Order: sequence, then C-alpha cells, then structure tokens
Amino acid sequence: MKKLIWIVCLLIGASACQKKPEVLYQSEAFTVYPDKVVQGDYESKVVSPGKMVSNYRSTVSEQYSRLIVFKFSINEKDNEKMSGHDHWLIIGDGEHESPIIRFGQDDEPNPGDPGTKLPVNYEYTIRLDMNPVFDQFKEKGYYEAFDGSRVAKEDFKHVYIAGGSEPLTWDFSNLDENGLALQDPDGDGIYELKLVLNPYDTTQDVTKTWTLSEDISMKPSYHSDQPLVDALFNMSLEEARKNIEPDSTLRTGAKWGGVWTRDVSYSTLLAFAYHEPKVAKISLLKKVKRNRIIQDTGSGGAWPVSSDRTTWALGAWEIYKVTGDQKWLETAYNVIKNTLEDDYKTIRSEKTGMFCGESSFLDWREQTYPKWMSNMDIYVSQNLGTNVVHYQAHIILAEMAKQLGKPYQEYLDQAKVIKDGINKYLWMADKGYYSQYLYGRTYLNISPRFEALGEALAVLFDVADSTQATSIFEKSPLTTFGTTCIYPQIPGIPPYHNNGIWPFVQSYWNLAAAKAGNEQALLHGLAAIYRAGALFLTNYENMVAETGDYVGTEINSDRMLWSMAGNLAMVHRVFMGINFEAGGIHFSPVIPEVYGGTRTLSNFHYRDAVLDIQVKGFGNKIKSITMDGELLGNAFLPATINGKHEIKIVMMDNEFGSNPVNMVPNKFSLPNPQVALSGSTLKWEPIPGAVSYAVYKNGVVLKTIDTNSFEISGDGFAEYKVTATDVDGFESFSSEPLMVYPKSSMQILEMENYARKSKLPYSNYSGKGFVETTMSKNTNIRIPVTVPEAGKYLIDLQYSNGTGPWNTDNNCAIRSLYVNNDYEGVMVLPQRGQDEWSDWGFSNSRKVQLQKGKNEISLKFEDWNINMDGQINDAMLDYARLIYIEN
Repeated sequence: MKKLIWIVCLLIGASACQKKPEVLYQSEAFTVYPDKVVQGDYESKVVSPGKMVSNYRSTVSEQYSRLIVFKFSINEKDNEKMSGHDHWLIIGDGEHESPIIRFGQDDEPNPGDPGTKLPVNYEYTIRLDMNPVFDQFKEKGYYEAFDGSRVAKEDFKHVYIAGGSEPLTWDFSNLDENGLALQDPDGDGIYELKLVLNPYDTTQDVTKTWTLSEDISMKPSYHSDQPLVDALFNMSLEEARKNIEPDSTLRTGAKWGGVWTRDVSYSTLLAFAYHEPKVAKISLLKKVKRNRIIQDTGSGGAWPVSSDRTTWALGAWEIYKVTGDQKWLETAYNVIKNTLEDDYKTIRSEKTGMFCGESSFLDWREQTYPKWMSNMDIYVSQNLGTNVVHYQAHIILAEMAKQLGKPYQEYLDQAKVIKDGINKYLWMADKGYYSQYLYGRTYLNISPRFEALGEALAVLFDVADSTQATSIFEKSPLTTFGTTCIYPQIPGIPPYHNNGIWPFVQSYWNLAAAKAGNEQALLHGLAAIYRAGALFLTNYENMVAETGDYVGTEINSDRMLWSMAGNLAMVHRVFMGINFEAGGIHFSPVIPEVYGGTRTLSNFHYRDAVLDIQVKGFGNKIKSITMDGELLGNAFLPATINGKHEIKIVMMDNEFGSNPVNMVPNKFSLPNPQVALSGSTLKWEPIPGAVSYAVYKNGVVLKTIDTNSFEISGDGFAEYKVTATDVDGFESFSSEPLMVYPKSSMQILEMENYARKSKLPYSNYSGKGFVETTMSKNTNIRIPVTVPEAGKYLIDLQYSNGTGPWNTDNNCAIRSLYVNNDYEGVMVLPQRGQDEWSDWGFSNSRKVQLQKGKNEISLKFEDWNINMDGQINDAMLDYARLIYIEN
C-alpha cells in the first residue's frame, strides 16, 4: 500500500501530496487562513499583494447600556467622591435631561445594568449643583474634598464630568481636552453639559478596501505561501512611507504628530533601523537636548517620574549595527553616557540596585497603578520593563565603548547589579514569571500582576535565563485576542493599557517567544497581529482585550508607527531570521510548521550589499545555508560583504511546538481596600468577592485574615497596607500606605525659618509662609536640626508645583538632598496642577541616618537636577517633615 501511495505521488507531483495547510490559527473567536481572516460574520480577504477587502465594523454601539455611571471633577482631579462611590442614571425613553445632582451627594446603590440599550447619537443634558462647593469657598476660602485635599478658591478653574460611557472618559487628566467641562450660563451655580451619548459613525458600515497607493519599489519585496502576510507586509511598508514627515522624521501615528522618544526607539529597534535608517537617525536626534536623551512629556512633568528615556539607546545601537556608521556611534555613545550618569544620581535605588520610575510605555497613571498613587509614588516605584531597558542601556553603552576603544567594565558592572536586582526582587517563582513592579512609599512590595512588555524584554535581553524564559512562555496568561499589557485587569478603569492589547507589545512578545522556542505562543501572537491588521486594514495602536475591537479604548490611532514596525519585524526578524550584529548578520529563522513553504525577501540592502534571501521549510533549526551556492559558516554574513548576493536557507523541518501555553479568560482583579485607622484598629469596607485580606507591615505580609478589620500593636513607626484576594488567588492592589507613629517622633521644620519667605499670594500653607525655590532662587537651603537620639529618620517635603498639569508637560522640580554634607539622593517635586500653587502635597521621602544632637540638612540645586524643560524648575516649599523610624 505504501508503495502504491508513493507511485501516486510521483504521478501527480509531490507538491500535491504535501497539501498546504488551510488554517494558520483557529480559536472559538476567529480563524486566520493563508489568504483571509474570519471572525463571525466578518471577513477580510486578500485580493492581491497590494489589495485587501474587509467588511469588519465595530459592534460597540449595539452594547451601549442605558445605565450611565459617572462622577464630577474639580480641575480635572478625582476629588468628588471616594473610589467606587459613583453617580448613576438609567436613561428612559424620551428622557433628555438629568435631575439636578448636587456635587458630592450620596446616591442610592447602583441597581446594575437594566439590560436595555440606548439608541445611537442620543442627546442628553447633565445638570449639576455646585453651590455646596461655592458655599465652602465663601466660608473657608477653599473646598475640602472627601479625602482631605483642598481646592483653593483662587485655584478653581472648571468642573467636569467623568465616566465610562462614551463620550465620557475616566481619564481625569484629559477631561478638558475631551470637551467635558460643564458651564453655568446664568450664574446660579447650576452647571450643564449637553452630551451626545453612544456616538456612532455610519460610514463604518461600508465595506472597506486597502489598495497599495505608495511607491514601495525601493523597499525589500516579500513573497511567501501566505498571501495574508505578504499583503500586510506591503501595507505596513506603505504606512511607514506615509509616516515620514516633511522634516524627515517619523510621525508617531495618523493621530499622533511629532516624535516621541519611546515610540520611535521601540519602532527603530523593531524595524526602522533597517527600513528607514536615515529617517530614524534624524528622529532620534530630535529627542536629544543638552547632549542627553529627552524624556517625553509625562506624569508629573516627565523625568524623573517617567524614566524610560533610555529606550533611545535600543534604537541608537540598532542603527549602528545596521549601518556601521562610526560618527553615529560616537554621537550616540556620548548621549547615552551623559544620560546614564544623571540617571544614576537621580533614580537609582541603593537598596535594590534597580532604577525608579514609571512603567515603560505604560505611562497613564491609573491605567496601570492604583488610584491612590500620586506622581511622587510612581517615582518611588521600580518597574520591570523600565529596569530591563536600563539594564540593556548599560550593556549597549559597554558595547559602544568597546567599539570605540574606551573603558567599559563599569557599565557591565552596573548592568549586573540591575539584572541581579530584577531577578531578586521581581521574579515570582510561584507564578513562573516576573512581577509588574515594586510599589509603596517607605516600604515597597511587589505588584504580582503580569506585564507583557517587561517579560518579553527580559527574555530578549537575557535578564531571564533559559529556564525562566521557558517558564514565562508556559505560564504567562494569554487571552483570546492576544497578550494583554497587564493581567489581571484593573476594575473600574476603561480599556487602553488596562484591558488592552497593543500590537507593538505583541510583536516584542512574539520575538521573545521565537527566541524561547515556544511555537504555540508564537502562533497565538502572530494570529493576534494578523487578525487585527487584516480586519481593520491598518496598523491600529491598540484594541480592547475582551472584544478585540479597535473601538472602545480611551485613545486610538490608525497608521501607528510601532504597530507597523512590529508587523514588519515578524517578516525580517522571525520568518527570515535576520539578526543584526556589530560585525554582520546572523540568520536564525523561526517558522511554525503551518507557516512553512518557500519565502523570499529580495532587494534587501545591507551596507554595501544587495541580498536576495530565500528560506524553505519550517522549524527553528537550519539544515543548510549558502551564499551564491557556497556554504555560509555559522549562518553569519560579515558586514564587509559587498555587491549582489543570493542567500538560500533550508530549514530542518523540526517541530518545536511541544511546550504549552496558558490560555485564560480575561479577568479583573478585585478593587483595593480603602483603609482607615480608628484608634488602634485598621478598618475597611468588605470587598465583594474577597476570600481573604493580607495585612502588610513595612512591606511584608504580617497576617492573612478573612475579616475587614485588624488590631495593630506596637508603639514605634510602622507602615500598613491591606490587599484583597479572590477565589482564584489573584491579589488586588494594596490600600494606600498608612503610617503609624507617635507624635513625639515627628518634627515639622517650617521652611520660612531657613530661607526668605515668599511674597506670592498663595494659601493653605502651614506656619507663617512658604519659600520659593527656582533655578536661581534659594538654590541651597540649609536646615539645622537637632534630634534626641541617633538613628534612621524619614524626611520629606510639603510643597506645591503649579507649573503644569498632573499628567503631562516637563517641569517636574528636582532638588538634591544632603545630610551632614553626604549626598542622599533627590527630592522629587512633581507638578500638581496648572497654576494650582495652593495645592500642597508631599514629595518622596528619603531614609537618612542622623546623629544624636545637631545635624544639617541641605536642599541644593545641582547640575543633575536640570529637568526636561531646562528653564523652569520651580516649587514652593512649605515645610520639611522629619520622622524617627528606628535606631
């Protein structure tokens, strides 16, 4: 019988016997075929390498509930009611105006979704009574919110509405930008805003077509046995051409103008160091100032709250490896060196060896952090992805120094310290992957959430060893439509980073899966990218994790730079296996069996050579590789090659799909408890769904209980937090840290006693006044202090910074702290609201050693305290707080 089959094969041709796979990936939600994607009633089909047609449309409007949940906000802050205590309305037929709602009023419990849907483009007016706020302005000069924070009468600008039903948003920092300010047209204290709820664009009902319209003939040409991949490669090449601005920089997205450091850097590493090296260089240089990398505008006024500017090094090094440009190498080396020197003094943790600051790219505070965390708290945190980037930046600087004949060992030593810190403090052996970050205030503990980008980068840059890498891809949670940015999701926060899938993150995940040799993870990840690209006919920035829809996230853009870069990278980095090194190209294709066949990448320009590359078969091991018919040793092409050449690679056709993956339903954690101290008892409202609570003392679990109160003991300093755990074992964020200490342990040092009191007309300060500090005023404030015993003390500052809003700009104020002439680190004074100089809050704290008796504390403005603005570095200092911790 076998002989008969063999004869038949000879007669009809071997290719017919080896039938090409009809399905590349299939799940209950969608199927990816070699030439189309099908999701329910929707289909995208490849007509040719330059044309695709899709009938996909979003169904979000069909699910729009009549239940509207919302809050009001003064000055774009979450200051009306406690988290979880929201207003609600169920809009009935023919109702187009709300009752008058009093600011801060308590409502009846939310009855839940009525199950009925609101028609599209429904006009509805919200009405708000602000007189309770204005009465406090008249009586006190300020309004005191539920949490004790104050809004000075002179700082009041607008009142807004926030919510989860479009066009409402829970993004408090961008309420004004979204047109959600209420107005009082007749001055009676009753504010109104007409909304168009369930907004719907009828043009999306039309079947869409993508047709190649740009000339991409100068670019590499890709052909494979999967027409879908070929067409999406061409679409991404075209979108990349469209994103080149007149000034020869890379536009971030169709709706995102300009160059952003992390966006262009991650994109350059993925694809544009090769596809657009000159444009990538110009773009990266646009993000350099004072011969240092610019941190994009961000939380609290950018650096050092946001601290992932070192992503720039990833792109810069990749450009050198592609081009061999020596002048570029020298420029990049100096920029990175200066940047890392400032970072070392400003954001390095002496205890962990890691670097502080916001999650890399996850730069929207409440999207990945608990709501209680201020920008100061984010500065204190130590994130996985950001630290992997800092590790790799030090490795890159060492490699650049080697190429330039300069000393490099200190950078390798610093890199090792960071790597050791990541593996010591962030690896979760019980879960088999890294934690999201360390967070807290005085004492830090892990947030056990999964963070996709950080995990992927840890594998790609060898922070994780091979055993850890295998574990990460076997145990990390994967959801139906892709790898979510974090897992589990945060309750009550709309999709964006939270409950979101980002194709560029998925691309890095796929690269790491290929490196780790997990075929199932790679298949899932490729399907996530190709489903979205084909159905949407563009490279969107993100999609909702639960639905896979591009509609429903807080912000989205088509033609997104790093998304198209990821799409391109799947071809030349994964399927073709092109890995640039300083001395040449190392080939290591990784091809799942269903993607097998023959693929070619022709007209591939590399330095002085033009290559036509062919790869046959599947697997992650090479059987043979030749250049112009001659064996190519070690699958390595030296950078000295020139002229036109043909590379042929034959794969081993080996299976590498035996390792499992952890497919899970999308999940939300419990909300974090909100804890208060009543006498000597910690109390909080029960969290529905919680099976236990963990009480933390000084960053360590003290006890796990099943009640909503806990008696504390001891008369010294302690910091307490509480988390809630659900039936599946997932832990919520912690409650806001609560410091407990005897009053006798604290000293308040009024700043006006040590420097000239400011005459500026601000209010709500302590004592008799406050001190203004700028780059030229009060640049060295000396504070003598006497303590009754030697020991460790906490010091922080009550300050205000009205140079910009909470969420963006670049005017974070920074000062260097010295104790008895020893440098202790920086005091970070983030922006607290545009022109809100009477809004006071605390800086980060520093744990310092004081001697018994007299000591001197100094606040100085040093060169490494220059922020991203470079000109404005201002704050008002109310007092310094000193708390004894231990001897």
